Amino acid sequence: MEKKNILITEDHALTRFALHASLKDEDFINQIFEAKDAYEAYEIIEKEKIDVVLMDLGLPGIDGITATNTIRKKYSDIKIIVITSHNEEKEVQKCMQSGINAYCSKDIKPDKLIALIKDVINGAIWFDSSVSNYILNMTKEQKNTEVKKESTYNLTSKELMVLNLLAEGNSNLEIANKLNISVNTTKVHVCSILQKLSVDDRTQAAVKALKENITG
Repeated sequence: MEKKNILITEDHALTRFALHASLKDEDFINQIFEAKDAYEAYEIIEKEKIDVVLMDLGLPGIDGITATNTIRKKYSDIKIIVITSHNEEKEVQKCMQSGINAYCSKDIKPDKLIALIKDVINGAIWFDSSVSNYILNMTKEQKNTEVKKESTYNLTSKELMVLNLLAEGNSNLEIANKLNISVNTTKVHVCSILQKLSVDDRTQAAVKALKENITG
């Protein structure tokens, strides 16, 4: 895996220290940057090539959701992982709509966080089990008002299967293995799905699939 630059955006110095200490010896990480608020995060992202942002929601001044929206609009390739002690339903929904790649609790164990970061770098999306009900609620609410969109988006049966697996958080490699196709073929399907759904990335595609009940 190519080495990646990580930005920890967290206002509590002790938490920043703990996260930095957990990640500093990992061989897939190049540099670790730290920001105590959104303003510092913006400055670092403008100056450095950041691959992954670990984002706290309860930042002073500009909150983490607003910061995520701002970063996502300008830097669509950056992976954003929310690490928070918050788990209110409205915040989870806003995070999904902002296009985050993962949502996890600050109680997450270091080894699991490292594995999560690697998975996200490889294209997976991930949500803590404590907020899974909120995501299901979003799906149920939309199901009552939205009809299935297969004909609208002209997705093929194979693309629908890929989309379902993508929405479950599978990486391209995992999708390829489960559908017995090559990784390159999977990438072609994912690119086609993004174009047909008029979204910019995998996370937005997954959120749209959940919200609009696009199933295979």
